Amino acid sequence: MRRLEPAAIGGVMSRELANFRTYWKGTTFSSVLEPIVYLLAFGLGLSATLVDEVNGVPYIEFVGTGMVATAVIFSSALPAMFGTFVKHRFQNTYDAILAAPVDVEELVSAEMLWIGLRSGTYGCVPLLVTIAFGLDPAWGMLLVPFFCFVTALGFAGFGVAMAATVAKIDQFNYVTALCITPLFLVAGTFFPIDGLPQGVQDVAQLNPLHQLVELVRGGAFGFEAIDIARFAFLVAFALLTWRVAVSRMHNRLID
Repeated sequence: MRRLEPAAIGGVMSRELANFRTYWKGTTFSSVLEPIVYLLAFGLGLSATLVDEVNGVPYIEFVGTGMVATAVIFSSALPAMFGTFVKHRFQNTYDAILAAPVDVEELVSAEMLWIGLRSGTYGCVPLLVTIAFGLDPAWGMLLVPFFCFVTALGFAGFGVAMAATVAKIDQFNYVTALCITPLFLVAGTFFPIDGLPQGVQDVAQLNPLHQLVELVRGGAFGFEAIDIARFAFLVAFALLTWRVAVSRMHNRLID
Protein backbone atom coordinates (compact mmCIF):
# COMPACT_ATOMS: atom_id res chain seq x y z
CA MET A 1 0.00 0.00 0.00
CA ARG A 2 1.10 3.53 -0.66
CA ARG A 3 2.05 5.81 2.21
CA LEU A 4 -0.86 8.15 1.50
CA GLU A 5 -3.93 6.37 0.20
CA PRO A 6 -6.11 8.66 -1.97
CA ALA A 7 -9.21 6.71 -0.92
CA ALA A 8 -8.51 7.37 2.76
CA ILE A 9 -7.85 11.07 2.19
CA GLY A 10 -10.93 11.34 -0.03
CA GLY A 11 -13.05 9.64 2.61
CA VAL A 12 -12.05 12.11 5.31
CA MET A 13 -12.56 15.06 2.97
CA SER A 14 -16.00 13.77 1.92
CA ARG A 15 -16.96 13.65 5.58
CA GLU A 16 -15.82 17.26 6.00
CA LEU A 17 -17.82 18.28 2.94
CA ALA A 18 -20.96 16.56 4.20
CA ASN A 19 -20.55 18.27 7.55
CA PHE A 20 -19.79 21.64 5.93
CA ARG A 21 -23.13 21.57 4.15
CA THR A 22 -24.85 21.92 7.53
CA TYR A 23 -23.07 25.13 8.59
CA TRP A 24 -21.62 26.68 5.42
CA LYS A 25 -23.83 29.78 5.57
CA GLY A 26 -22.54 31.03 8.93
CA THR A 27 -18.91 30.19 8.16
CA THR A 28 -19.04 31.78 4.72
CA PHE A 29 -20.75 34.87 6.09
CA SER A 30 -18.10 35.51 8.73
CA SER A 31 -15.16 34.58 6.49
CA VAL A 32 -16.36 36.89 3.72
CA LEU A 33 -17.73 39.78 5.78
CA GLU A 34 -14.74 40.32 8.07
CA PRO A 35 -12.16 41.14 5.37
CA ILE A 36 -14.73 43.25 3.53
CA VAL A 37 -15.31 45.32 6.68
CA TYR A 38 -11.56 45.86 7.03
CA LEU A 39 -11.35 46.75 3.36
CA LEU A 40 -14.11 49.31 3.57
CA ALA A 41 -12.90 50.78 6.86
CA PHE A 42 -9.24 51.16 5.92
CA GLY A 43 -9.46 51.37 2.16
CA LEU A 44 -12.28 53.86 1.87
CA GLY A 45 -11.82 55.58 5.23
CA LEU A 46 -8.10 56.33 5.03
CA SER A 47 -8.04 56.88 1.27
CA ALA A 48 -10.73 59.53 1.63
CA THR A 49 -9.05 61.38 4.49
CA LEU A 50 -5.34 60.65 4.84
CA VAL A 51 -3.76 58.46 2.15
CA ASP A 52 -4.35 58.78 -1.58
CA GLU A 53 -1.92 56.17 -2.85
CA VAL A 54 1.05 54.00 -1.86
CA ASN A 55 3.95 53.42 -4.25
CA GLY A 56 1.83 54.74 -7.09
CA VAL A 57 -1.10 52.43 -6.28
CA PRO A 58 -4.46 53.83 -5.08
CA TYR A 59 -4.77 53.02 -1.39
CA ILE A 60 -8.07 51.15 -1.79
CA GLU A 61 -6.34 48.82 -4.26
CA PHE A 62 -3.26 48.55 -2.05
CA VAL A 63 -5.36 47.46 0.93
CA GLY A 64 -7.71 45.32 -1.13
CA THR A 65 -4.94 43.19 -2.58
CA GLY A 66 -3.37 42.88 0.86
CA MET A 67 -6.63 41.83 2.50
CA VAL A 68 -6.46 38.56 0.56
CA ALA A 69 -3.83 37.40 3.04
CA THR A 70 -6.01 38.43 5.97
CA ALA A 71 -8.93 36.41 4.63
CA VAL A 72 -6.65 33.40 4.18
CA ILE A 73 -5.25 33.34 7.71
CA PHE A 74 -8.62 33.98 9.34
CA SER A 75 -10.24 31.15 7.37
CA SER A 76 -7.39 28.64 7.79
CA ALA A 77 -5.40 28.97 11.01
CA LEU A 78 -8.32 29.70 13.32
CA PRO A 79 -10.68 26.97 11.99
CA ALA A 80 -7.79 24.50 12.03
CA MET A 81 -6.99 25.27 15.65
CA PHE A 82 -10.48 25.29 17.09
CA GLY A 83 -11.97 22.69 14.74
CA THR A 84 -9.20 20.17 15.35
CA PHE A 85 -9.29 20.70 19.12
CA VAL A 86 -13.07 20.25 19.33
CA LYS A 87 -13.16 17.20 17.08
CA HIS A 88 -10.38 15.52 19.02
CA ARG A 89 -11.04 16.51 22.65
CA PHE A 90 -14.82 16.89 22.79
CA GLN A 91 -16.41 14.98 19.92
CA ASN A 92 -13.92 12.07 19.65
CA THR A 93 -14.25 12.35 15.88
CA TYR A 94 -10.65 11.42 15.21
CA ASP A 95 -10.89 8.28 17.32
CA ALA A 96 -13.78 7.15 15.13
CA ILE A 97 -11.95 7.99 11.90
CA LEU A 98 -8.81 6.16 12.97
CA ALA A 99 -10.91 3.05 13.61
CA ALA A 100 -11.33 2.95 9.82
CA PRO A 101 -8.39 2.17 7.49
CA VAL A 102 -7.06 5.73 7.89
CA ASP A 103 -3.81 6.65 9.64
CA VAL A 104 -2.80 9.92 11.30
CA GLU A 105 -0.81 11.14 8.30
CA GLU A 106 -3.78 10.68 5.98
CA LEU A 107 -6.11 12.27 8.52
CA VAL A 108 -3.96 15.38 8.91
CA SER A 109 -3.34 15.62 5.16
CA ALA A 110 -7.06 15.46 4.44
CA GLU A 111 -7.85 18.12 7.06
CA MET A 112 -5.21 20.43 5.63
CA LEU A 113 -6.36 19.90 2.05
CA TRP A 114 -9.97 20.60 2.94
CA ILE A 115 -9.12 23.77 4.84
CA GLY A 116 -6.76 24.84 2.04
CA LEU A 117 -9.45 24.47 -0.62
CA ARG A 118 -12.03 26.31 1.44
CA SER A 119 -9.67 29.09 2.49
CA GLY A 120 -8.29 29.46 -1.03
CA THR A 121 -11.82 30.23 -2.18
CA TYR A 122 -12.58 32.68 0.62
CA GLY A 123 -9.27 34.44 0.06
CA CYS A 124 -10.34 35.59 -3.39
CA VAL A 125 -13.33 37.55 -2.05
CA PRO A 126 -11.42 40.76 -1.10
CA LEU A 127 -9.84 40.78 -4.56
CA LEU A 128 -13.25 40.55 -6.21
CA VAL A 129 -14.55 43.36 -4.00
CA THR A 130 -11.54 45.49 -4.90
CA ILE A 131 -12.25 44.90 -8.60
CA ALA A 132 -15.74 46.21 -7.94
CA PHE A 133 -14.13 49.36 -6.48
CA GLY A 134 -12.04 49.97 -9.58
CA LEU A 135 -9.10 47.55 -9.64
CA ASP A 136 -8.38 46.56 -13.24
CA PRO A 137 -8.48 42.76 -13.79
CA ALA A 138 -5.22 41.17 -14.89
CA TRP A 139 -4.29 37.72 -16.13
CA GLY A 140 -1.95 37.25 -13.18
CA MET A 141 -4.93 37.29 -10.84
CA LEU A 142 -5.85 33.82 -12.08
CA LEU A 143 -2.95 32.52 -9.99
CA VAL A 144 -4.24 34.12 -6.78
CA PRO A 145 -6.46 31.14 -5.76
CA PHE A 146 -3.44 28.86 -6.11
CA PHE A 147 -1.28 31.20 -4.00
CA CYS A 148 -4.04 31.32 -1.39
CA PHE A 149 -4.38 27.53 -1.39
CA VAL A 150 -0.67 26.92 -0.76
CA THR A 151 -0.56 29.55 2.00
CA ALA A 152 -3.71 28.16 3.59
CA LEU A 153 -2.14 24.69 3.64
CA GLY A 154 0.72 26.09 5.68
CA PHE A 155 -1.50 27.84 8.20
CA ALA A 156 -3.83 24.85 8.39
CA GLY A 157 -0.83 22.73 9.36
CA PHE A 158 0.13 25.38 11.90
CA GLY A 159 -3.37 25.32 13.38
CA VAL A 160 -3.48 21.53 13.59
CA ALA A 161 -0.07 21.47 15.28
CA MET A 162 -1.21 24.06 17.83
CA ALA A 163 -4.39 22.10 18.53
CA ALA A 164 -2.32 19.02 19.23
CA THR A 165 0.00 20.98 21.53
CA VAL A 166 -2.17 23.09 23.85
CA ALA A 167 -3.79 21.55 26.91
CA LYS A 168 -6.87 23.79 27.09
CA ILE A 169 -8.87 25.57 24.45
CA ASP A 170 -8.44 28.97 26.12
CA GLN A 171 -4.69 28.71 25.51
CA PHE A 172 -5.41 29.57 21.91
CA ASN A 173 -5.59 33.16 23.16
CA TYR A 174 -1.80 33.06 23.54
CA VAL A 175 -1.36 31.69 20.03
CA THR A 176 -3.63 34.36 18.56
CA ALA A 177 -2.01 37.23 20.45
CA LEU A 178 1.61 36.14 20.03
CA CYS A 179 1.54 34.66 16.51
CA ILE A 180 -1.51 35.33 14.37
CA THR A 181 -2.05 39.01 15.23
CA PRO A 182 1.60 40.06 14.68
CA LEU A 183 1.72 38.14 11.39
CA PHE A 184 -1.48 39.85 10.32
CA LEU A 185 -0.28 43.34 11.24
CA VAL A 186 3.27 43.07 9.81
CA ALA A 187 2.38 41.63 6.43
CA GLY A 188 2.35 44.80 4.37
CA THR A 189 -1.43 44.78 4.15
CA PHE A 190 -2.15 48.29 5.41
CA PHE A 191 1.27 49.90 4.95
CA PRO A 192 4.52 48.97 3.16
CA ILE A 193 7.02 47.30 5.47
CA ASP A 194 9.97 49.26 4.03
CA GLY A 195 9.05 52.10 6.39
CA LEU A 196 9.64 49.91 9.45
CA PRO A 197 12.98 49.60 11.32
CA GLN A 198 15.46 47.37 9.55
CA GLY A 199 15.27 44.62 12.17
CA VAL A 200 11.49 44.46 11.87
CA GLN A 201 11.78 44.38 8.09
CA ASP A 202 14.12 41.40 8.29
CA VAL A 203 11.66 39.53 10.50
CA ALA A 204 8.74 40.49 8.25
CA GLN A 205 10.50 38.85 5.31
CA LEU A 206 9.99 35.54 7.13
CA ASN A 207 6.25 36.17 7.41
CA PRO A 208 4.30 33.86 5.05
CA LEU A 209 1.49 36.40 4.91
CA HIS A 210 3.87 39.04 3.60
CA GLN A 211 4.97 36.68 0.84
CA LEU A 212 1.34 36.08 -0.09
CA VAL A 213 0.58 39.81 -0.09
CA GLU A 214 3.46 40.46 -2.48
CA LEU A 215 2.41 37.59 -4.75
CA VAL A 216 -1.16 38.85 -4.92
CA ARG A 217 0.03 42.35 -5.75
CA GLY A 218 2.33 40.84 -8.34
CA GLY A 219 -0.67 39.16 -9.92
CA ALA A 220 -2.56 42.45 -9.95
CA PHE A 221 0.21 44.89 -10.90
CA GLY A 222 2.96 42.77 -12.46
CA PHE A 223 5.22 39.98 -11.22
CA GLU A 224 8.90 40.38 -10.38
CA ALA A 225 11.70 37.81 -10.52
CA ILE A 226 11.82 37.56 -6.73
CA ASP A 227 8.23 36.30 -6.71
CA ILE A 228 9.50 32.82 -7.62
CA ALA A 229 11.46 32.77 -4.36
CA ARG A 230 8.38 34.00 -2.49
CA PHE A 231 6.29 31.14 -3.83
CA ALA A 232 9.04 28.63 -3.00
CA PHE A 233 9.03 30.00 0.54
CA LEU A 234 5.28 29.35 0.84
CA VAL A 235 5.67 25.79 -0.47
CA ALA A 236 8.45 25.14 2.06
CA PHE A 237 6.27 26.62 4.82
CA ALA A 238 3.38 24.32 3.91
CA LEU A 239 5.62 21.24 3.81
CA LEU A 240 7.21 22.11 7.15
CA THR A 241 3.93 22.67 8.99
CA TRP A 242 2.49 19.51 7.41
CA ARG A 243 5.26 17.37 8.87
CA VAL A 244 5.08 19.11 12.26
CA ALA A 245 1.29 18.71 12.35
CA VAL A 246 1.52 15.00 11.51
CA SER A 247 4.14 14.47 14.21
CA ARG A 248 2.23 16.38 16.89
CA MET A 249 -1.09 14.71 16.09
CA HIS A 250 0.52 11.27 16.04
CA ASN A 251 1.90 11.88 19.53
CA ARG A 252 -1.51 13.08 20.68
CA LEU A 253 -3.68 10.37 19.10
CA ILE A 254 -1.54 7.26 19.26
CA ASP A 255 -0.72 5.86 22.71
